[in-house]
Amino acid sequence: MALWMEAGSEPMTENEKADLIAITALKESAAIEFKEQGNECVRKGKKHYSEAIENYTKAINQGVLSDSETSILFSNRAHVNLLLGNYRRALTDAEEAIKLCPDNVKAVYRAAKASLSLDLLSEAKSYCEKGIEKDPSNEDMKKLLKVVTLKKQEKEQHEAEVSRAVVEAKACLSAFENRGVKIGKAMYRELTGLKKPVLDQNNILHWPVLLLYAEAMTSDFVEDFCETDMFATHLDMISFFQKLTDLAFFLSFLSAPNMFSEDSPPLPWDKNHEYTREAIELYYEAGSGTPLPRSRVLQYLLEGTKGSQAETTGDEDTSLPKTPYNVKGKGSSGMVKVNERRTLHDVLKEPNLVIPEIPVFYIVSKRTRFYKDFAAGKWSPPS
Repeated sequence: MALWMEAGSEPMTENEKADLIAITALKESAAIEFKEQGNECVRKGKKHYSEAIENYTKAINQGVLSDSETSILFSNRAHVNLLLGNYRRALTDAEEAIKLCPDNVKAVYRAAKASLSLDLLSEAKSYCEKGIEKDPSNEDMKKLLKVVTLKKQEKEQHEAEVSRAVVEAKACLSAFENRGVKIGKAMYRELTGLKKPVLDQNNILHWPVLLLYAEAMTSDFVEDFCETDMFATHLDMISFFQKLTDLAFFLSFLSAPNMFSEDSPPLPWDKNHEYTREAIELYYEAGSGTPLPRSRVLQYLLEGTKGSQAETTGDEDTSLPKTPYNVKGKGSSGMVKVNERRTLHDVLKEPNLVIPEIPVFYIVSKRTRFYKDFAAGKWSPPS
């Protein structure tokens, strides 16, 4: 009997041939019945989708239907897998359906939908174009192509923005390393928010700089302090608008030549007008903090950009170059006075300075009683 024939062997007798025809007919009937049961399960709704897949699989496994009919089965199973969110399985089934019957436009459409769901946008676009080529009047395929094209354009734009952000961040990181600048953990983000330096086309760094009045722990902020600028320039010209508390103060400020002149209004808390231009001094804190690994610095530079979730490679988890804190005459820790005639670049590369994300400098007045304690090292920034 044909039932006992070895796989791949040909029937030899008329009885074996008749048996094989009968078995094939039974399998074809079973395959068609499984297909109809699968279709019925799909019509019944989501609770029956798994059963539909089982029936389509049984129909396929009969192995007796024509290529075009089997292609429909794979396409139907792809449809159910799409409904279940099994996009990879849906794509595999749709591709198998297309191999069996390249003219199966439904299979092409489902391959496009599965590719879109898997973010395989180039593949999705290709399937849509093939589908329209085979069926130019297929409106669903045309609509899907528009969706895919738009999403592909958005993705390419996003990738370009990510790439640009990463390139800019790495360029800034290289600028730090070339200058011997060390970046540590942020100290005063609650005052400044997320701020970062910018490297311009001339390879010059522009830093956001926080100025803290140590006595009152109030602050001023310089949005763009070019590294080639001297401190004296900004102390002469620094904007005072963030401290304006009333109209009279605002008007008196506008008429003053600069914020620390004798004619300018005092700071709201400077009752004795002790913070004049010739009385103020500028300091930074030396030996404070530990340089971050370059991967962490890069992460900081990418924060808030399109590249914040980017995978960066080739950035070993090592600290930026360190130099022992043994600068002659400047001590290993504590407050160091800044010569106002120096540039920001000159100060930031000091071996004993670790920048807490952005540079922080402390302003004090020699006229105050507070100054004596500050100069004696009896004051330190709040932790």
